[in-house]
Amino acid sequence: MTPWIQQYDPCGNQFLSALVAALPIFVLLGLLAGYHWRAHWAAIAGLAVSLLVAIGVFKMPVSLALAAAANGAAYGLFPIGWIVITAIFTYDISVATGKFDVLKRSIATLADDRRIQVLLIAFSFGAFIEGAAGFGTPVAISAAMLIGLGFKPLPAAGLALIGNTAPVAFGALGTPLIALADVTKLPIEELSMMVGRQLPVFSVIVPFWLIWAMAGWRGMTEVWPACLVTGLSFGIMQFLVSNYHGPWLVDVISAIVSIASLVGLLRVWQPKTTWRFPDEAAAEREQVPATRETLIAWLPWIILSVLVFIWGLPLTKKALNDLTKLDFPVPVLHQNVVRDVPVVAQRAGAENAIYNFNWASATGTALLLSAIVSGLVLGVRPTMLASLFLRTLQRTTTSLVTIAVMLAIGYTTKYSGLDASMGLAFASTGFLFPFFSPLLGWLGVALTGSDTSSNVLFGNLQQITAERLDISPILATASNSSGGVMGKMIDAQSIVVAGVATGQHGQEGTILRYVFAHSIALAILVGLLVAAQAYIVPEIIPVLPTVPSLAK
Repeated sequence: MTPWIQQYDPCGNQFLSALVAALPIFVLLGLLAGYHWRAHWAAIAGLAVSLLVAIGVFKMPVSLALAAAANGAAYGLFPIGWIVITAIFTYDISVATGKFDVLKRSIATLADDRRIQVLLIAFSFGAFIEGAAGFGTPVAISAAMLIGLGFKPLPAAGLALIGNTAPVAFGALGTPLIALADVTKLPIEELSMMVGRQLPVFSVIVPFWLIWAMAGWRGMTEVWPACLVTGLSFGIMQFLVSNYHGPWLVDVISAIVSIASLVGLLRVWQPKTTWRFPDEAAAEREQVPATRETLIAWLPWIILSVLVFIWGLPLTKKALNDLTKLDFPVPVLHQNVVRDVPVVAQRAGAENAIYNFNWASATGTALLLSAIVSGLVLGVRPTMLASLFLRTLQRTTTSLVTIAVMLAIGYTTKYSGLDASMGLAFASTGFLFPFFSPLLGWLGVALTGSDTSSNVLFGNLQQITAERLDISPILATASNSSGGVMGKMIDAQSIVVAGVATGQHGQEGTILRYVFAHSIALAILVGLLVAAQAYIVPEIIPVLPTVPSLAK
């Protein structure tokens, strides 16, 4: 078939076209948050609207639209759904063997204050998992751990989502910035430096924000030393590693330093009062578990962290992909959609649509292996492991369907050009573009569920618009990634993953309402910071080596 060329202004007015393109989002979020629909039904309705708009307004051929939706659904099941199943499986093994209770006591002996536990798990430990794996893994693991520690499902999910923000741009060993550099052909070192001069501000802010969201202003001020040490140690290392090494190990190193700093602080300082949820009974002082018992309890998570880190190394990924690489061109869709100006500098060849079923190198496979190894080391029989896995699969089935449909919406939006139409509306803001530049990244992550995907989607558009407005393309493209991290807490994929991890299937709308205002507020703060960097302190922007202009 003849490749179909995307059109971005079918209504003859860019802002009107953008509003029409946003209809699937309005329907999905409205049904979730406003009408309390279950996530799978809201997702199905959103998918139906996205297909109607793509086909009826943006004139995408029916076969292409259906193929795009099928591609997204497949990606939702693997690798995203695979991560969810295996992460929850690891947690279920820890609970079934009684080791999670020991782990809970080991954390409680550091501090049984809920605020400190959130800083350790939702922010610092979650950042480590984000740096090693990304793609929904930290939300699944952090939320499950908080539930195991006695948190109620809603705050466990919401706090895990809020905590998984500042590290995202450097997640999965720098994958979002590697993709951004590849798309824009801008030097990755300068992109890393620029993001490393934006996100450390929020690395300091987010721990305070987390505790304020959970315990209020007074509850936050009581533990300000812990918030400051956690965020400042993370932010300093985030700046140093991103500016003097590169994007690859930023989160891993920063998270380790943050955890060590907070644990060190707790040896010389403790909150004056122990904060617990208002309707939560005061816990008896936990008996300190023996050192050997504690190490055994932490073993599944140590094995998980080590294997996930090894799996994330480029050398490991390449070796495993070379052995088991299974790439399938998506029928009908592959090389039959063409992106057009001004989203790209010039109309090029048709877009590839390749489904990568690289099962061996997938993060979920590392999680599965860590779960099996942990179970065997803890003395779980293979038959019991199989039974636990089937139970995990059974209780996540409906949620996996929801994730698949959510990703189908994202891929339909991407291949039909609906997202680009919304992006062009942001890009047409002229002098205000530096403020809206990170909001465009926020939109991209909210739509696709991935900072990497948002960078691929809007990287060129940010670069072209910046050059036309005589703004640093390094600032604009880096801001796409920095702003995108604040959209991570409200994207449908993350919401569903958090719901699965905390046993809240059907309550995704409640989770969304819990985090939505936080996401908007933090995204606006990123916009204000970027505007200040563009117009007040432009000296902070790295000097870009000579690059041929893409502006026409």
